[in-house]
Amino acid sequence: MEPERLKQLIEEGLPGSHAEVQGDGQHFQAVIVSPAFEGKLPIARQRLVNAVLKEQFDSGELHALSQHPLTPAEWEAEQRRQR
Repeated sequence: MEPERLKQLIEEGLPGSHAEVQGDGQHFQAVIVSPAFEGKLPIARQRLVNAVLKEQFDSGELHALSQHPLTPAEWEAEQRRQR
């Protein structure tokens, strides 16, 4: 799987989201920004993303995904800190 394909799957599965994905074909890192994460604990956010990618995990097409799920407000705050 290519990082761009994983990005597309995440963004289609979580409408209104934005993902930045890097990886080597099986192991990926992703920053995922979605309003769907509002009011959810980190583990619930990760489960939401894992549910979107269940088929790819089950088939072995996707082996590992390190996630950094953020709400839009958290993403903005993180961007301000990095400036």
